[in-house]
Amino acid sequence: MEATPDLTSRREAMAAVRSALAGVESVLWQATGSELGPLLREIDDLGRLVEAARVAVVGEAMSRGEMRSDLVTTSSSPDPGSPAGSDQSAAEDPTRAVAGGVAGVGWVREWAPSLRAGGAGQLVRLVERLRSHDHAQLREAVMSGTVGVGNATVCVREMDRLEPRLQPEAVSSVWSALLDLAAAFGPREIRAVRPRLLAEYGAEGELQADQDLAARRAALSQPHDQGDGTFDYVLRLDVEGKTVLEAALGPLAAPRPADGIPDLRGSDRRRADALVELTRRAVSCPEGTPQLAKAQLFLTVDIDDLRNEVKAGTTIGGADAGTVLAPQTIRRIACDAGLLPTVMAGPGQVLDLGTTTRCFTSAQTKALWLRDHACTIPGCGMPAQWCEAHHLVHWGDGGRTDLDNGVLLCGYHHRWVHDRRLMGHLTRNGRVVWDLTPGSYDTRRR
Repeated sequence: MEATPDLTSRREAMAAVRSALAGVESVLWQATGSELGPLLREIDDLGRLVEAARVAVVGEAMSRGEMRSDLVTTSSSPDPGSPAGSDQSAAEDPTRAVAGGVAGVGWVREWAPSLRAGGAGQLVRLVERLRSHDHAQLREAVMSGTVGVGNATVCVREMDRLEPRLQPEAVSSVWSALLDLAAAFGPREIRAVRPRLLAEYGAEGELQADQDLAARRAALSQPHDQGDGTFDYVLRLDVEGKTVLEAALGPLAAPRPADGIPDLRGSDRRRADALVELTRRAVSCPEGTPQLAKAQLFLTVDIDDLRNEVKAGTTIGGADAGTVLAPQTIRRIACDAGLLPTVMAGPGQVLDLGTTTRCFTSAQTKALWLRDHACTIPGCGMPAQWCEAHHLVHWGDGGRTDLDNGVLLCGYHHRWVHDRRLMGHLTRNGRVVWDLTPGSYDTRRR
């Protein structure tokens, strides 16, 4: 059995690696083009192992008390790579300062000069986390060189957000999913998987709560004059708004060559032109109401899950494919957009593709204009032409698409009615009366 190399042998091997890498550019001419990619991969693997070794050495220094402030000679100014205020809070805690914190960052900067420009604080915080928590999966991924310090830190932050909201038995599975992503992708992809993890492993209602909170943050700024004839807007949308907008923009923003002449507009220009075109269509429709559904969304969802509001769905096709929508979000869109559910009967088995015939027709919408005149929520008064047709008994619950089950709601109150689960009914004289008690829809549907 081969003996494990001791520290002296390992340091000699590291010196040999440094020697091999120093001046490597002078011999790269010897490599064929096809060898350069694998060479870069080998160097990249070494880089992650270097990070793992840093974690090990810093952890050992913490254990031995080598990071006491009286032993650190370099400046302990804030780490440029650290969040503002993190080092200050560490300095106010003498216990933490001995183990790591400001003193730890100073120690790392003293002995790892390449981290003086940033990254020392991130390294120290990760080591502290590994020392203070039972993170077997994370430790294995970092120490094996599979996941670098930066991605490991992102995983820790994501789990801090996710863990209180997960089913307890799912924590290990979520760690595995995040670390698998971190081994192959970057911070953006790791953060982007949060909705899918909440949908699959979260406690009941957690994904919906996220999307409802995000909806309240939607905003469109006033135009900012750039002084050159252009104007900047800042648009912030929740996942529902983004999904509907992208579904509508998709066909209009596609390149439009003419007789072999290519469309030379860039993607951003085409999207801007498409948004203006959408606005023009909305305000200049000859008959006042669109002839087609407001958006065409293809969605994978079990139809029973949609009716029972128990699982999320995922958009398919188009530029916005893969977006995860919570159950109530789907039901809101289903009132008024061309939602095409792909009915599934087990993994990969498609039973049927839905249709949009359950949307209110143009003629029905005009009849609702004549009957309701405006948004039917008391005190609103949004004109009929700017309202949406809503199913009193939701389509997902088997509600019919006919005038007796349809009412007008403005966009804001349409969301409001779904969020508060409100029930309305049509009187014999054609007047819509709402029960504004939160949960009245569920109470009266029992």
